[in-house]
Amino acid sequence: MYLGRRVRNAAAVIVVAAAALCADPAAARARANATADMAAVALPAEAREVLSHIRRGGPFQFERDGVAFANRERQLPAQPLGYYHEYTVPTPGAQDRGARRIVCGGARTAPKACYYTSDHYRTFRRIRE
Repeated sequence: MYLGRRVRNAAAVIVVAAAALCADPAAARARANATADMAAVALPAEAREVLSHIRRGGPFQFERDGVAFANRERQLPAQPLGYYHEYTVPTPGAQDRGARRIVCGGARTAPKACYYTSDHYRTFRRIRE
């Protein structure tokens, strides 16, 4: 069967793009997450409060708040270990820390970028202030 040049070229582009995504799906997700963002005012109230505590340097509700986030899931842009720090966003009704977190990169009280996850690191959205 004969395919026109445009159809063949389009098919080739699709195949190459699919191969690139399959080669490193985690990197593809990280790139997609890095472009997704949300306004700080759209965060849940608890997350906005945690964000203000981050800017002030505390105090924090949970002992683990401020620990280094290793980015093992590779959902955030690659940075050296110790660049990112995580903070718990309380979940109303949860008996534990819940799944919500804010992860910030850079200086602790003046981070360069902060990200919100509501699903325990599966997806992130960059917080736009």
